[in-house]
Amino acid sequence: MNHQPVEGFSKLSKQGKIDWLIKEYLDGNKEHETVLTQYWNENPDLQKLHDEFSENTISNFFMPYGIAPNFLIDGKLLALPMAVEESSVVAAASKAAKFWIDKGGFKTTIINTEKLGHTHFIFKTEAHKLLHFFNFKLKKKLLEATEDITKNMRNRGGGILNIKLIDKTSELEDYFQLKASFDTVDSMGANFINSCLEQFGKTLKEEVANEESFSQEEKDSLQIVMNILSNYTPDCIVRAEVSCKIEDLKDDSGISNEEFAWKFKRAVTIAEIEPYRATTHNKGIMNGVDAVVIATGNDFRATEACAHAYAARNGKYSSLTHCTTDNGIFRFWIDLPISVGVVGGLTNLHPLVKFSLALLGKPSAQELMSILAVSGLAQNFGALRSLVTTGIQKGHMKMHLFNILNQFGATEEEKQHFVTYFKDKTVSHHEVISELEKLRNR
Repeated sequence: MNHQPVEGFSKLSKQGKIDWLIKEYLDGNKEHETVLTQYWNENPDLQKLHDEFSENTISNFFMPYGIAPNFLIDGKLLALPMAVEESSVVAAASKAAKFWIDKGGFKTTIINTEKLGHTHFIFKTEAHKLLHFFNFKLKKKLLEATEDITKNMRNRGGGILNIKLIDKTSELEDYFQLKASFDTVDSMGANFINSCLEQFGKTLKEEVANEESFSQEEKDSLQIVMNILSNYTPDCIVRAEVSCKIEDLKDDSGISNEEFAWKFKRAVTIAEIEPYRATTHNKGIMNGVDAVVIATGNDFRATEACAHAYAARNGKYSSLTHCTTDNGIFRFWIDLPISVGVVGGLTNLHPLVKFSLALLGKPSAQELMSILAVSGLAQNFGALRSLVTTGIQKGHMKMHLFNILNQFGATEEEKQHFVTYFKDKTVSHHEVISELEKLRNR
């Protein structure tokens, strides 16, 4: 090994962690320390707050925080906060919002809000025997055992909605599940759900041990493998949509409204049937969704996992959005499974998260679900609109221009030259370098 393992790294001070990293991995180069410390917050209390969000923290990783205005959602005009580093995401969402603002805006419907979790266990017994035990004794005991845990949630209108016994023995020998559905109101509810499930595991073990209908051999075979929520929530779902007469689409790219509608629908259909395209198509949707998820202090990894699992729910990975052009009406929509919260976690701690939620009018969890679905739909509309008209590179590379120029240390004067230079041209990396060399050699 080139380096030595470290003991007690987590117990070192922040400065101690930095000193060790620089000595062990960075040849003692103190310039790296400057990179880390320049991103520290000047307010020590605020920096301490950020340090305590995670473990072994040595700095903050900044991400651009932008605003996409003009979103008319269910009659309310909103400006969406978006934390994202990819060029053109905020611009595309903003452009789509402006496109739809005079056509009725975005409409949303909460289809369901159920969240799920499982107690996974192995039990060598007959399925019908276990089902009888569950129906006539265990289910009631599980609900009773979690009454203290669910009390506050029930007072807010949520709690455990149902518990089912699932027989999975055809897929894995002796494998069963307790599958529970929950309503966690305005919280994402991960801790609440996991606490309930861990109690389910304890109660299951206790009740099986006391059940006379099971033999000692059966009782000894019981193994609680794990108790954990599922990030796949196909019954916690929101629909967002836009629609207008095809004659009102009024795209400014030079093609007719009818051709635009036809090409747009074909692009969506291709994403519905072709997984290679669907993957990129849905990635673009999640550009919009994740940016607002991060800005509001929610878990973008859970959001991603759920959306992509849902996209493959029929056995083939497919588009999350859909489009029709029937009877002269253009309709474009998304059904997005998403579990988010507006209380608990970072929502009560991170200053920018609190700002984001205030900017959005302090939405409920359901209202935030709607906003996120709209953000994804708008992003997808913007991307497809470019793809079927001017092509994706014209807008994307124009936004990427400053990234390229910054790599080469361009001055403000040089940047302004390139803004003018590419006013009627498509930006390319090669063209930027070539023109920059000419400019500097003059």
